[in-house]
Amino acid sequence: MGGFVTAALGFPAVLFSFLLIVVIGYWLLALLGAVGVDDAADFDGGDGLLAGFGGVPLSISFSLLIAFTWFASLAGTVLLDELELSTPSRIGFGAGVLAVALVLGTLGTRVIVVPLRRVFGPAKEPSRKDFVGRAAVIRTSSVTHDFGQAEVAAADGSTAIVDVRQAGQGNLTAGSRVVLYDYDSEREFFWVESLDI
Repeated sequence: MGGFVTAALGFPAVLFSFLLIVVIGYWLLALLGAVGVDDAADFDGGDGLLAGFGGVPLSISFSLLIAFTWFASLAGTVLLDELELSTPSRIGFGAGVLAVALVLGTLGTRVIVVPLRRVFGPAKEPSRKDFVGRAAVIRTSSVTHDFGQAEVAAADGSTAIVDVRQAGQGNLTAGSRVVLYDYDSEREFFWVESLDI
């Protein structure tokens, strides 16, 4: 255990050991609900070191980058300890290990981020067509082939008042339960059919 602590506190691993502790603390707080995990997946990564990290929350990309880079720098620090170099040589080789660790950390993070993009992909824009097939309740006194409104609940639980029309003859009055079976996008209303038997 002493060798692990020595390697974790040696150059260049020590630069990422502190950051890894911060990342672990963040995820522990997120697990306890003390901090919210950023679920916006619109981070594009830019053109620098983080290029290609877009499509997942920044907290996940950054955590993976720190973890992979820390592990690579820890392995490099252990190798440098085995060589028993002089201080100037150790600093020079340590800078090289730091550069290699950053490259390996970036590559490792990209390998994980690419499949995660499917999980955190762009949210589908809500559309009125999402209401097709949903049950609704008539809110006007009647529904005809050119007049009527109904209240429908969306998948997220919110409700909306939409224009509805009835194709045939029927007795759809306030409080009647209907199903929205088609949407006329040109005239912006839903065709409905009674659910009441």
